[in-house]
This record gives sequence, C-alpha cells and structure tokens, in this order.
Amino acid sequence: MHASRLGQIIILNGAPRSGKSSIAAAIQQCFDGVWMNLGVDGFMRMTPARYQPGMGLRPGGERPDLEPLVVALYGAMYDAIAAHSRQGLNVVVDVGHHDAYSVPQGILYDSARRLTGLPVLFVGVRCPLEVIMDRRRRTWGVHSKSDHTIPLPVRRWQEAVHEPGIYDLEVDTARLSPEECAEIIRERLDDGPLASAVAHLAKMGGVAEGGL
Repeated sequence: MHASRLGQIIILNGAPRSGKSSIAAAIQQCFDGVWMNLGVDGFMRMTPARYQPGMGLRPGGERPDLEPLVVALYGAMYDAIAAHSRQGLNVVVDVGHHDAYSVPQGILYDSARRLTGLPVLFVGVRCPLEVIMDRRRRTWGVHSKSDHTIPLPVRRWQEAVHEPGIYDLEVDTARLSPEECAEIIRERLDDGPLASAVAHLAKMGGVAEGGL
C-alpha cells in the first residue's frame, strides 16, 4: 500500500454497551479497503493486570493513582492512530471519552491535537440508559432485586461520555442496527460536509490551556 494517501479515521465515542464495538465490526466487514480497529478494548487487553482498568477507568475519580498512566496511554493510542493513517491505513476507534477524573485531564482535546491534519470523522454513539441496562442483563446475566435500578457507574458514564458533545455525526443504536449505523457513516463520508469536530476540539483545548 502506498502511503501518499492518508487513511480515513472514524472515532466512535459512547458509553459502555452503547454498541460501538458492533459498529466497528460492521465497518471492518462492509467498508472497502483495510480498516484497523485501534479501540480502547484492545489497548486494555495489552495493559498489565496491576494497572487495570487502565484506559477504561470509569468516571468518578476513583483511582487518582492511575490517572497519569491513563493520560500517557491515550497519548500513545492516538499517536498510533495517526501513524496508521499516515501509512495509508484506515482506522476505526471505539472509545469512551470522559473528563470526570479526580481532576480534569483534557484527554479529548490532547487526542484531537494529535490528529491534526488527518481525515477524522468523530461520531457520537447514543443509546438510552434502559437499552444499555437491558444489554448488560443479557450479556452478563444480571438477576437481582435491583435489576430495574441503574447503578451509579452506569449513570456516570451516560452523563460524562458526551461532554462537550461536539460531533460530526451522531447515531442512535436503540433505533438502528450496527449495519445501518455503518451505512449512515459511509454516506456521511461520501457526501460531506467536510468533518470538522476534531479540529474544533483541538482548538478548544488550546483555548482552555491558554486561560490557565
């Protein structure tokens, strides 16, 4: 493959069990060309057990000791994403960005800066809490008196993952199948308008740092 053509990057951002991984798999299966999946799940599998959950650290500031590592891991992941694109490889990324650590880390803004000059479509993957809870029950076989309550970590994810909520495109996996979401993403790439969310986020990060 000749690396003069930049590979397309698609970032799927949403809460756990919102359907990101299924959309990523549909993109890999249905889209033309080579599509590498460099999402958080793969990086978590590479992280030593004593540093888990690593990049999967939940909102709430529960592990301040892990936060410097999380910042470094995200930086490494987005540098790898950028490197793949510069080699002409397309990349799909399933991730759950949030900044609800013990102190704000600005990871999303830093990640956006690392993709400067590359073709990036930033997609918000939405899914109602009741659907996420149903998927959790079906996946992990949760059966208890509290089945119909929503655990605090799940609510925190839903509240934090879509801040600031700047996307090129949003999909709702409660209404659409993974394949339908992938097709909407394909149409957005084919028809435009030009994606701009990541460039805007990169600028926002610069403004925030300049104001400190």
